[in-house]
Formats: sequence, C-alpha cells, structure tokens
Amino acid sequence: MQELTPDALRAAVARIAPSRIPELTQHLVDATTNVQQTRSLAPLCAFVHSWAVFVAIERHPERAVRLRELEHIVDAGEQDPAAAIVEIHVIREAAEAEAGLCGVGRLTG
Repeated sequence: MQELTPDALRAAVARIAPSRIPELTQHLVDATTNVQQTRSLAPLCAFVHSWAVFVAIERHPERAVRLRELEHIVDAGEQDPAAAIVEIHVIREAAEAEAGLCGVGRLTG
C-alpha cells in the first residue's frame, strides 16, 4: 500500500506519468480551496482517492492499457458496453484495494 499524502501521490505520479503532474497540482489546489470554502475534508478525500486509484492502475501498464481499451469501447458507443463497464468496475475496485482505499467510500474527483 502506498502512502496516501499529496506529496507521496505527487512523487508516484512523477515516476509513472510525469505529464499528469500539472493536472494533479491543479486538482490539489482546487481541493484545498474547496476545503477552505466548505469547511469539509471531502474535497481532499476525493483528491486522494482519485490519484491513489490512478497510481494503482498506472503502475501496472497492462492494466492501464486494458482500462483505456475498455473506456474506448464505452465511449465509442459502437457495441453494448455492459461487459466493458463491469470490467472497468473490477479494475477500479482492484486498484482501490491495492491503494488501501477499501471502506473509504466511492469518492471520485
């Protein structure tokens, strides 16, 4: 299980997908602003959840490629997406478990 702090997530993203650092940084800025505005930690929890799952998926290139294939199937709308949606769910659940997010809830950002 990886450490679930903004700095640890940034370091992990820098290793596996450095081009995504600006997006992570913007998401963290937005989450922090929303925490201050709402006086709720939910935006920060959503940030951690989103990027922890991203890292858990992307650290396994074959899983990341398969997820993109499945997302393309759903987005293209050329065939019944039901099986692809089920497999996407399975991949995301495995990533959540790997990241240590089981029981945290379904926060997405």
